[in-house]
Amino acid sequence: MFTSRRIASALSPGVRKYSDCASSSNKKGLVLGAYDGCDFGELKLTRTAARFDEATGGKLKMLLKGGAGIKKGVAKVFSNVHPEFLSIAVTGLGHQGIGESNKESLDLCKENIRWASGLGAAVLQDEGIPNIFVEEFTSAESAAEGAALAVWKYQVHKRKENQIPASKLEIFESDDRDGWQRGILKAECQNLARKLEETPSNLMTPSILSQVALDTLCPCGVSVEVREKDWLESKKFNAFLSMAKGSCEEPLMLELGYCGSTPDDKPIVFVGKGVTFDSGGTCLKRCDGMSEYRGDMAGAAVLIALFKCVATMALPINIRAILPLCENMIGGMALRPGDVLTARNGKSVVVEDTDNEGRVILVDALAHAECYSPCTVMTIATLTPGIRNALGGGASGVFSTSDAVWRELERAGGETGDRVWRLPFWKYFSHLVTSYSDADVNNVGIGEGGGPCLGAAFLLEFAPKTDFVHLDITGSGLMSTGIGYPYLKKGYMTGRPVRTLAQFLWQISCPHEKGDEC
Repeated sequence: MFTSRRIASALSPGVRKYSDCASSSNKKGLVLGAYDGCDFGELKLTRTAARFDEATGGKLKMLLKGGAGIKKGVAKVFSNVHPEFLSIAVTGLGHQGIGESNKESLDLCKENIRWASGLGAAVLQDEGIPNIFVEEFTSAESAAEGAALAVWKYQVHKRKENQIPASKLEIFESDDRDGWQRGILKAECQNLARKLEETPSNLMTPSILSQVALDTLCPCGVSVEVREKDWLESKKFNAFLSMAKGSCEEPLMLELGYCGSTPDDKPIVFVGKGVTFDSGGTCLKRCDGMSEYRGDMAGAAVLIALFKCVATMALPINIRAILPLCENMIGGMALRPGDVLTARNGKSVVVEDTDNEGRVILVDALAHAECYSPCTVMTIATLTPGIRNALGGGASGVFSTSDAVWRELERAGGETGDRVWRLPFWKYFSHLVTSYSDADVNNVGIGEGGGPCLGAAFLLEFAPKTDFVHLDITGSGLMSTGIGYPYLKKGYMTGRPVRTLAQFLWQISCPHEKGDEC
């Protein structure tokens, strides 16, 4: 994957360069698409691009003779093509007519559109064009997602005069405004999660994150309750509080509630890991790369963004979230390897590795989830580095006791392009975390390897007796490598899997056979 930004001219002697006359505020750019043709080097314009080419007297086709090197994953910028637009970005869509692939667990058509719209919008942004129009290709929602994710930047701490102005995105010649707005909403919610994850940990403490949740969600009709240390002590959240003792920042617990259905409709309860910085505690991480773990609250960030998305879409479903927020720091009160805790449900836990803090802070929240009589409980956490080793950034790891819930999650991932992959909840792994004579559960487990499965098995010991799902997002939810998802800039947090969870909730609250046709 790469992006070409060579600027070409339509070679029309009567057309002036727009950089000579257009002010920065009214510069406009346009993203159009082209499919691979039947012959090598041949391109076939999309219907919108073909109509646009007719309006230019065939200038675009003239520039694209021989293919111009455009293919899937490549965008090129042309100037002086049309008087309304300073620059035109033409992006490759690959082969026309492709659709869902069971082998890839992916709707290839929609994902190719995200690639094309994202690459096109990004290169126009790099050219300094603030007003970007994007054709719908064949899915306005997917086009909006790709473009809005690609142009997002985190530049909060740069001096204002050094910041790049935010790009304004508009759909070009399409009646599907609803699809476009739905895609923009989902992408903006994912970008909210990215912003929370990117924020330096000294500026995103448990108390600050709680205030952000209040400011963001209360206007949307989501209830937000902040549980302080006294309340946590009274409810015996011993494992969570013990894990937070190494930091001078007070631990907090957020409870989010959205009621879109009848009160007797059992909710889905989400539990999200909210470690606003993870040093590893006494088992200190390597300094190289430790700063990435400002994003160790990705589970909580994703759920805050998800609730905003669900509330804005007004989905007919009841959901709740429990978000334990703390720092895992080294200090005089920090836990030591081998310390034993008693969780809220009475089980004893040996903390063999203080860097496995995520699973420990989640267990009390899991026990608390039972008071809501949930139909399904789902944890989401950057839980283990092993899932990154196994899946990279290709998918989020999923463990599920329910085949039906897994099928809906898999389908949602195929629709959004943000895929999931199922791993086993076998008793084999449960045995490895419970076969100890000195305590009920160990936060490492016996033997070597299988870290993601051992972490999931640990959580299963504390889960309510209902459908239980665990998402491990260490590989997908932290820093983007830029590989496989060109609309997620390398070096930025990803905010994944906000769109997949939103799609999942839409599927089960508004049952239907499949997503919109591409």
